[in-house]
Amino acid sequence: MNDARDTTAAAAATEDLDARVDDVLARLTLDEKLRMLAGDLPLHDVVRMGRHYNERPYVAAAVPRLGLDGIRFTDGPRGVVIGRSTEFPVSMARGATFTPELEERIGDAIGVEARAQGANLFAGVCVNLLRHPAWGRAQETYGEDSHLLGEMGAALVRGVQRHVMACVKHFACNSIENSRFKVDVQINDADLRDLYLPHFKRCVDAGAASVMSAYNKVNDTWCGHHRSLLTDVLKGAWGFDGFVMSDFILGIRSAADALGGGQDLEMPARLRFRRLPALVRRGVVSMARVDDAVRRLVRTQLRFAGRGTPARYRVAAVACAAHQALALEAAEKSIVLLKNDAAAGDCAPLLPVDVERVHRIAVIGRLATRRNTRCRGSGSTASDSRTARAASSSAARRSSRSRWRAVRRSLPSSRSGSATRSASRRARRARTSSPACA
Repeated sequence: MNDARDTTAAAAATEDLDARVDDVLARLTLDEKLRMLAGDLPLHDVVRMGRHYNERPYVAAAVPRLGLDGIRFTDGPRGVVIGRSTEFPVSMARGATFTPELEERIGDAIGVEARAQGANLFAGVCVNLLRHPAWGRAQETYGEDSHLLGEMGAALVRGVQRHVMACVKHFACNSIENSRFKVDVQINDADLRDLYLPHFKRCVDAGAASVMSAYNKVNDTWCGHHRSLLTDVLKGAWGFDGFVMSDFILGIRSAADALGGGQDLEMPARLRFRRLPALVRRGVVSMARVDDAVRRLVRTQLRFAGRGTPARYRVAAVACAAHQALALEAAEKSIVLLKNDAAAGDCAPLLPVDVERVHRIAVIGRLATRRNTRCRGSGSTASDSRTARAASSSAARRSSRSRWRAVRRSLPSSRSGSATRSASRRARRARTSSPACA
């Protein structure tokens, strides 16, 4: 009887939500709809992202006159990037705990800190399948087993989404760093289905609100445009009813191909999607696809608008003692002892250390005196970023310039030369060691 009542209540809530979404869509102008499909970050702030990445939420799809506050993005996965948030162990360490319940509690804490600092979406559910130890952001994922990725990712989704939307990334086959903007992953359907997609499906089944497409190609098609992945598999076969967002700046190469392939939101700014009004007028992009993308953005916002426990979203909750204790618990449980045999003869095993006999322990290697190796990238918390900026290098400055060139190439050709030169001067002043990417 209770199950029947719950099913009836859920159906009524869904029907009410759909009615509210229909009402909003009917009141939106075409210009508002098209503007909703890209982030609102101004170009000069795109240029500044290298040194000032995600210091405040990145906003998209906001229509204040209709009560839509927008998607308010914060990155991860070590914690909330904006503010001075709790710095949890990297995902690789948390994966080594093999404890989804602990990861769900970490997600709950992250969700609280995100809401307390004005965000409503956490883009830190990274479930890339690790395939090479030299991948530059290996620490941002949980490991090299699809089942582990799925269970830990789903747990993080559940915890985070008690408070804010969770975004799962990077869909799909993103297992390399330096060449991710150009690599074309060739893979057969069986390996794609059995190895590289199950963990994403597990997170979608856990109710993830959003999925971020990857930079790379899969079988000759950019992931941000990939109709087979985004529309046929994700939205079709898996029944995903949330929205797809691009990875930053180079996550989309063609507005028509991206929207037509199933992309819903260009982040963090309107670069390629500046062309959408002209594409719609010429019939290159259908209004049906525009309305579907807008519906997904509106529906997800309304679904999460009343979620959470407002009394918990106090500034004092950010990096509070309870969250720091949780981070310590995760760090302690992440330590995995593979072997503890006696060194020789009748000697006792090395661990646990006998503190009565052992008073000093040597830590050897070039990282031995570093307090934290810092992951940089999108996984860094705000304290990471400040430390990393102090250690800026010539290689990082080259990275900043190359990112600006990528931004400039993404702009419509009609952009004025003087504006471009002005923005270029701002770019040359930007010096960073933290990649502006999600």
